[in-house]
Amino acid sequence: MFFTKRKNNKILIEVSGRHCHLSKNNLEKLFGNGYKLNKMKELSQPSDFACQETVEMIVGNKKFEKVRIIGPEREQTQAEISLTDAVGSGVVPPLRISGDLKDSVGFILKGPNGVVELKEGLIIAQRHIHCNLEEAKQLNLKNGDMVSVKIKGERGLIFENVKVRVKQGYKLSMQIDTDEGNSAGINKISEGEIV
Repeated sequence: MFFTKRKNNKILIEVSGRHCHLSKNNLEKLFGNGYKLNKMKELSQPSDFACQETVEMIVGNKKFEKVRIIGPEREQTQAEISLTDAVGSGVVPPLRISGDLKDSVGFILKGPNGVVELKEGLIIAQRHIHCNLEEAKQLNLKNGDMVSVKIKGERGLIFENVKVRVKQGYKLSMQIDTDEGNSAGINKISEGEIV
């Protein structure tokens, strides 16, 4: 699409490390019947929060300790890692938008009360922008659009093929993984411009 320039196309950019989302059923298998996740901190999207709980995750030939759980519970358990995380594991997860899990890679989670072996659910998260309906209107965007985002600085670059996700309740921000953050010299958060 052609992007109509407006006065302010600035966007918050956040780097997301490896993490997992659990279904209620798998949460209880890992932590016990009736277990409730404990909020550690709010995240930029109003519905999401980092949990105090972590799990061990086994991906092919590799094991990751203390993988953070992101709440709330979801319909289906999924995990997101970077391509660098996958190196040496013997598997290559597909590049997908969160929730698009069909025919993705299987993995194992270990918690204090049990183990869950999943046949699918492991992905490398595609870079994307969250925005609500009003923000999308202001930016002349619609759900599913692909845009480019420019990062300034010593390691400045332009991220292309950034998928737009529009939903009421979202808050404007762009999510990238640790590989992408490293390439742009971004540690945790930064700012970019939709171009």
